[in-house]
Amino acid sequence: MAGETTGVAIVDAALAGEAAPFAERLVADQVASKLASQDATLWGPEAESEASIRLSWTTLHKSSRPLIGEIEALRTDLRSEGVDRVVLAGMGGSSLAPEVITATDGVALTVLDTTDPGQVADALAGDLERTVIVVSSKSGGTVETDSHRRIFAKAFADAGIDAARRIVVVTDPGSPFAELSEKEGYRKVFLADPNVGGRYSALTAFGLVPAGLAGADVARLLDQAASVADTLADDSVDNPAVKLAAAWVAAHEKGAEKVIIGDTGSGIKGFADWAEQLIAESTGKQGTGLLPVAVEGPDSPGFADAKDDATPVAVGPAQGTAKISVTGPLGAQFLLWEFATALAGRLLGINPFDQPDVEAAKKAARSLLDNPDALKGGEEPSTVDGAVQVFGSAGVATDGKLADILRAFFDSAPETGYIAVQAYLDRLDDASTSLLRGEIAKRTGRQTTFGWGPRFLHSTGQYHKGGHQNGAFLQITGAVVDDVAVPAQPYTLGVLQHAQALGDGQVLAEHGRPVLRLHLTDRAAGLAELVRAVQEAGE
Repeated sequence: MAGETTGVAIVDAALAGEAAPFAERLVADQVASKLASQDATLWGPEAESEASIRLSWTTLHKSSRPLIGEIEALRTDLRSEGVDRVVLAGMGGSSLAPEVITATDGVALTVLDTTDPGQVADALAGDLERTVIVVSSKSGGTVETDSHRRIFAKAFADAGIDAARRIVVVTDPGSPFAELSEKEGYRKVFLADPNVGGRYSALTAFGLVPAGLAGADVARLLDQAASVADTLADDSVDNPAVKLAAAWVAAHEKGAEKVIIGDTGSGIKGFADWAEQLIAESTGKQGTGLLPVAVEGPDSPGFADAKDDATPVAVGPAQGTAKISVTGPLGAQFLLWEFATALAGRLLGINPFDQPDVEAAKKAARSLLDNPDALKGGEEPSTVDGAVQVFGSAGVATDGKLADILRAFFDSAPETGYIAVQAYLDRLDDASTSLLRGEIAKRTGRQTTFGWGPRFLHSTGQYHKGGHQNGAFLQITGAVVDDVAVPAQPYTLGVLQHAQALGDGQVLAEHGRPVLRLHLTDRAAGLAELVRAVQEAGE
């Protein structure tokens, strides 16, 4: 990563001038130093109780050091037994950071943050004799992660492998999952710092254990974070976190509530996906916030042609239309963006550590799982066009050709709003679905996000309900050919995936947002038809 040892934020002159009053306010109020000393009063009295148990992330570059030896010892033991394939079952903050860390270090980690039966089946088809699964959950109650644990435990047992010896747990002290793990005799339980929220947990056991077991250099990661810690605690307009937060909020106040994140050669792989959760879930509430848009690169639609409603941010050297660039190695970038997000929360007047709207979609999905008749109800499509069935929320046009339906749907988002593509599919086998983001952005001129369901529910899902209410939501679901049973549960993964899509769509519709669901009765054929329809809709 170009030998960087610290994090640096550079803001173009015009935006820096607009940001100056916000930066000066942060400096005058000593917000950076107070944050570093874990002052829970920074976001007002309503946020204080939550903030008081959510600020340990500011010192993880020191407090996580003892984990390094524990991780290496377990990795050595596993390797001596021929176990060198690491699978991670975790959602949101439990999966996004380890994925970035391992991808950047070039080591293999199989990440399960999905309920798609095909993707889980592919993970099961790997060599179980060489496999250890890390199950990461603060409480253990995350339905996706609990399902993965049950499925792998049965698969190990069916293969004649002692399941308990192949399950490693990361959880909070005293959690129900910690108790279950002790009862089941799992191989190792890593207890994470309980005073850190999921999206700030990159440098806790949640980020370091799976990455370290896979072979990433997590000690170096902590060194990188330590290299920038003092600078981030400095009450100075030159503090990169102060500069970044002030620039984001200055742009937001002028109507640019979207932060477009593109990599310009940083050497970091997938950073935008991690930053997406951090920013969206931290700021998207009370009808305000910053919507992160992860794009493919600086030449991509949405970044290269960003309008006044968006601020292009380069991860790496300044390039193209970028108004902000942030450089530095991964560990430094983790801490810098976390500081900047917390500071932005102060300027926006929101609590950056809660997620009040995330639970709504979970409750709706659980309600559907508990009522199979409701899950099956309302399943008559309004229109069928080839291998695509069309469903829509109230007020969404669903008659006619697919291209016409899409054209009308895209127009339902204001020009300064956004379109969210939500694909409840296989992130590996159906990977080409992600190309829809760029196609739609290019052809509609609207900022477009892309998320894999249910992964995004633990990420941008908060912003969708709590942030600026100017989004239109395109759900894509697909037929399940070979379903996977969830042991000791009354549902399969396919049923769970379907309930999650319908539940989230229901909550979005209740917020008055347009929701169009396209169900692919044949995934490959339906996707091809959908791409053609998007192209035609943009003509």
